[in-house]
Amino acid sequence: MSSKTFKSSSLILVFALVALLTSCGTSRTVPVTGRKQTLMVSDEQMLSLSTQQYTEYMKTAKKSTDTKNTQMVQRVGTRLASAVETYLRNNGMASELNGYKWEFNLVQDKNVNAWCMPGGKIAVFEGLLPVTQTEDALAIVLGHEIAHAVAKHSAEQLSKQYKQQVGQQIAGSVLGAVIGSNAANIATWVGQQGLQLQNLKYSRDHENEADHMGLIFAAMAGYDPQVAVSFWQRMAASSSNKQSELFSDHPSDAKRIANIKGWMPEALQYYKK
Repeated sequence: MSSKTFKSSSLILVFALVALLTSCGTSRTVPVTGRKQTLMVSDEQMLSLSTQQYTEYMKTAKKSTDTKNTQMVQRVGTRLASAVETYLRNNGMASELNGYKWEFNLVQDKNVNAWCMPGGKIAVFEGLLPVTQTEDALAIVLGHEIAHAVAKHSAEQLSKQYKQQVGQQIAGSVLGAVIGSNAANIATWVGQQGLQLQNLKYSRDHENEADHMGLIFAAMAGYDPQVAVSFWQRMAASSSNKQSELFSDHPSDAKRIANIKGWMPEALQYYKK
């Protein structure tokens, strides 16, 4: 085969691969922000993974014995979930939460953290509560975590990783094997990842989007979005990690607070005590 013929064949394979990836993906619009995204991973795959991993996590995690704080976490979480469901239903997007089974647990962990898996599985660490201090501030955090799930950031990250893997295969000149891929192979690949979804690192763009959406969700649920500024100021003061935003998956504290102030007029339109 001549080099010219080889190049032409390779080009055809690349075009075929692009067409394949496009056909396998599902396009959707992120609620609130209106951003367009294409997902290679289905809701069924994500819900299966998240349910399994959340169940395994809760087998080893120690639930908080603080009844008052546990009830607060569940109360705030339930109000937020109800507000999100109402918003999606009123905007013709009720199907976005098909398969969701909300669960809110406060666990004994001194780390300042909380996370939400696809499907509405949420864990809040006791170490977060001294920083949130109030239910309104807790709603800001839980709104942010719920936003990651509603925006399907986990599926988007996995889709990105899958596309990167395909790109590496192209570079490795194994196009024939790649072209044989299909939706079933994507499902197998996802299942083999063994990812701990609660530890999945989101991009700064995803963090910004979750901040934006979470602020709106908190306001919709009747929590004062204005407390977000003082909360993130407390987070900044308590954080020992002062690294540059350039080296972090999260926005810098200053930029995050500035963004929140910029979104505040929009959030206040949804806020009713």
